[in-house]
Amino acid sequence: MATSAPSTSFVHSMPLLQQWAAAINTCNCPDVHHANWFTRWLVISRSCVFSMTFTSGFIGVLLAASQGAFVENTLYKIFLALLCVIGLVFAHATNNLVNDWTDVRSGVDTEDYPRSQYSVHPVLGGLTTPGMLLKVSGALTLIDGLIMLYLASVSGPMVIVIAVAGLALSLGYTAFLKRYALGELTALVVWGPLMIGGTVYAISGHLDFNTLLMTLPYGLIVASVLIGKHTDKIENDRPVGVRSVPVLLGEQNALTLNKITFIAFYVLVVVLVVARVASPWILLTFLALPRLFAVWKIYSQPKPTTKPDNWPVWPLWFVGWAMGLNRSYGSLFILGLILSLIAPPIGHALGIG
Repeated sequence: MATSAPSTSFVHSMPLLQQWAAAINTCNCPDVHHANWFTRWLVISRSCVFSMTFTSGFIGVLLAASQGAFVENTLYKIFLALLCVIGLVFAHATNNLVNDWTDVRSGVDTEDYPRSQYSVHPVLGGLTTPGMLLKVSGALTLIDGLIMLYLASVSGPMVIVIAVAGLALSLGYTAFLKRYALGELTALVVWGPLMIGGTVYAISGHLDFNTLLMTLPYGLIVASVLIGKHTDKIENDRPVGVRSVPVLLGEQNALTLNKITFIAFYVLVVVLVVARVASPWILLTFLALPRLFAVWKIYSQPKPTTKPDNWPVWPLWFVGWAMGLNRSYGSLFILGLILSLIAPPIGHALGIG
C-alpha cells in the first residue's frame, strides 16, 4: 500500500530546506501530501536519483574544460554548461514522469508494486493525476527542446542528433527496452556517451574518441544502479512481463553480475590511465574501496526479510547500496578530473614540473 502520512503539523513545522533534503535524499518526505508544492514535485519526479544525471553533466563540463573550452568566452561557456546540466535534469525528470504514467496505464504499477511502497506513488498515492504528469512532462520537454535548438545554433547540429537519440532511448526504455533486457545497457549509453559526451560537444563543439572512452566508467556504474533496482523487483517484474536482465539471470547471478560491474569500473579507470587517455588523478576513485567492500558484503548475503531501521526505500534493498557506491565513485571521479585541471597550473606557479 502507499505510504501513510505522519501528522500535518510535523510537516508544517519542518523547514522548507529540510523538506527538499528529505525528498532528494530519501525519495520521500513526511506527510508529503501537505508539503510545499515544490517538495511534492521533487517526490513525484523522483529527484533522489537526479544526482546521477548531475554527475554525468558535471563530468561532461570538466572534460570540456580539459579540452580548453573555457579558455575564451569563459562566462558564456559557463552559461552553456548550465544550460546543459539543466536540460539533462529536466530530461531525466520527464523520463520518470512518463515512466510512471505508462506503468499505471499498462497495469505494472499497483499498490503492492515496489514503486508504491518505497515512495508515495504520484498517481496511486493521490499526489497528482495522469493528465498532470503528461502536462508537466510536455512543459519540461518544450523547455528542453528550446535548450537543444539554442545549443545546436551555437555548437552544431550534432546536438540535435544526440538529444533526439537520448529522447528515443528514454521513451523506448519505458515502452519496451526494460521489458526485453535492454534497460541496463540503455542506462550505460544514456548516462555515459550521450549525457557526458553530449555535454562536451554542446560546450566545445568537438567530441573525440578519447573523450567517448572517458564517458564509459560512470555510464557503467549508472547501469549498476539499474541492475540493483531490477534485482530488487524480480518477483514483481516477472508476472507482469518485464524481462529485465536480473529476471532472466535470477537473483544470485544478477548480484554476481553487479559485482563484476563494480570491478569493471576500476578496470576501465586503470586502462584509461595506463593508455594515457586519463590523468592519474582519477585513480582517487580507489578511495571508494572501503564502500565497495561494504557493498560487496551486502551483495553476498540474503536480502533482509523485514525493513531494517532507518532504511528509506524499502522494499528496495540492493539498489540503495548500488546508489551509494555510485555516488562515491562519481564524486571521486569528479574530484580527480578537477585536480587534473588545477594541479598543472598550481605546479607551474610554484615552479614544480
